[in-house]
Amino acid sequence: MPEIHSVLPPSSSSRWLACPPSLLLNARIKDEGSPYAQEGTMAHYFAEMKVRAAVGEDVKVPKCDDPEMDDCTDMYRDFVTEQLETVRVSCRDPVIYVEQRVSADKWAEGCFGTADCVIISDNELHIIDLKYGQIEVPAQENTQLKIYGLAAAETFSTLYNFDTVKMTIFQPRRNFCDTYTASVKELYDWAENVLKPVAVLAMNGEGEFCAGEHCRFCKVKNTCRKRAEYNLSLARYDFEMPAELQDTEIEAILEKADDFISWVNDIKEYALQQALKGKQWESWKLVEGRSTRKYTDETAVANAVKTAGYDPYEHKVLGITAMTKLLGKKKLEEILGAFIDKPPGKPTLVPQSDRRPAWNTAKNDFTEE
Repeated sequence: MPEIHSVLPPSSSSRWLACPPSLLLNARIKDEGSPYAQEGTMAHYFAEMKVRAAVGEDVKVPKCDDPEMDDCTDMYRDFVTEQLETVRVSCRDPVIYVEQRVSADKWAEGCFGTADCVIISDNELHIIDLKYGQIEVPAQENTQLKIYGLAAAETFSTLYNFDTVKMTIFQPRRNFCDTYTASVKELYDWAENVLKPVAVLAMNGEGEFCAGEHCRFCKVKNTCRKRAEYNLSLARYDFEMPAELQDTEIEAILEKADDFISWVNDIKEYALQQALKGKQWESWKLVEGRSTRKYTDETAVANAVKTAGYDPYEHKVLGITAMTKLLGKKKLEEILGAFIDKPPGKPTLVPQSDRRPAWNTAKNDFTEE
């Protein structure tokens, strides 16, 4: 049976809610997929089977050959079962649904998705969403979670009584877990006042184009004029030396700097791919870039060097990332935890909204002395 995709995907809702016309533009472009998406799909499969087995379903959990993925999906399973045990303290018979299809069709026709886990207890519905990627995804005001929470509340409201919806993102590879809580009324108000009217605009290809952080996964971001206008607004500063700028101007540049750099790189990559397909740019041409020498047969090279009386191999310990891939997070901590040190990172400038504590300049100056 072919997979049915949502017309208004909750996973990309942050984009089409902010920029309604982008919905139809993206729908016209075939999704090529990526290794990251395939990896995420596999992680969700193992996570699902492990949770089902942990809650007593008669399923056989397949063997995962990737130690890191095996560890991360174990962590997710343990988190889900911990949440279930926690609510059992105050609720005799909580209910759990795994990979539950939910629909927000009442407010946005064709808007549905699959919640990784739904736990329902007295007065509370808890959505748990596994994210396997490395880009940190906060739960606060997360539109995908709000749609899942809204849709689940609508799906189960006739069967159970609950006033609150708790929405959690669990991201094991980032050691990150974030929860956002809202009342059912708040979600219904948001659906009526935001989701419903914007979904109509999006489905009709109407509304205003809007550029911002949500452009990251847009399929038309390379040729979008609004995104170009958004980023080229920096040109009004003519890239003057910071000493000639006011503090407010410097902060305005900092606010857009990362998006600007990302946009420039996207444009360069787009132009390159078009040239590779045969497009002739008026002022640009394809040339052969630098290349690196490589062996044609490593085994033959090793044998030839050994015959000459030399050792052809490097002897060095695997880096922590490669070692984690080899051992898995649990084994790494068990075997090497006492030998791993994480020194303080270098200071970096981030928006005030960043959840990390502010760098204590005075404290670090004192430490260095």
